Amino acid sequence: MMDAKDAVLRAKKHGTVIPAYNIPYLPMVKPVVQAVTDMNSVAMIQVARVEWEKFDSQSLEAVAEEYGKYRNPEHTLLHLDHVPVIDEDQKKVDYLPIIRRAIAAGYQSVMIDASRLDLEGNIRATQEVAQVAHGAGIPCESELGAVMGHESGPRIPYEEIFATKKGFTDVAEAERFVRESGCDWLSVAVGSIHGAVAENLRHQKKPEARLDIEHLKKLAGATGVPLVLHGGSGINKECIREGIRAGIAKINVGTEIRQAYENALAEKEDIEAARQAVYDKVCEVITDMLCIRDTRSLLYGD
Repeated sequence: MMDAKDAVLRAKKHGTVIPAYNIPYLPMVKPVVQAVTDMNSVAMIQVARVEWEKFDSQSLEAVAEEYGKYRNPEHTLLHLDHVPVIDEDQKKVDYLPIIRRAIAAGYQSVMIDASRLDLEGNIRATQEVAQVAHGAGIPCESELGAVMGHESGPRIPYEEIFATKKGFTDVAEAERFVRESGCDWLSVAVGSIHGAVAENLRHQKKPEARLDIEHLKKLAGATGVPLVLHGGSGINKECIREGIRAGIAKINVGTEIRQAYENALAEKEDIEAARQAVYDKVCEVITDMLCIRDTRSLLYGD
């Protein structure tokens, strides 16, 4: 069985990336695992709190149970994505019990998102979660800066976000944050955006995003830890590949496969057709967007 911390460190060492596929609907687990296996790749299956609150993944336990039916421990890992301290509706979240539930359910890594707090508050919340995670022998991901997109209300135009560097992770703060918080991986804001979760916006195509590669290189140099890119769908492909070379070792992919599932289900009203659409999209992400087919051989020499 793979170890999550080891897998991400290997990806960083070899200049490749581990994709983490979000599960807003339980039937998506099977085709994601199958595609990753068939492509001889390595990936995470993950769920965020917003996906059981505003979509239909039901609960972190339900995702873990579904994952248990299809998991391939030679190719896949189970990760708990975004557990916010303050959520997208600006409500406080009782986050530590969620982290403990995930550990009990068998998640192999967890993510705390305290990025809506000030720097000191983010460090304190991450320290709490990192201590719990490390006590259970698993790594902790955290976020510094603000990857836009999940917020309620009108979207900020993408070009405005990039031009003003709104929410971008500060290099000096990142160095301090990693040193004091105890996080193992850091999600940084360098130009990507989340897919919208509001009901009236979630079916819209994301604008093509790009990454500030020079800023990313500075963050990698300052922190020394594997960096994570959230909002991986819809980014210019060459930017993604440059980002991987610059230090991104884990990338979240949600909107691409969610919309493939939703669109196929709406068109054909058939779960298996929707699953096939997810399978095809994951294969496309692996071979075309990320160019990481056969990464298991690269990471583990087999």
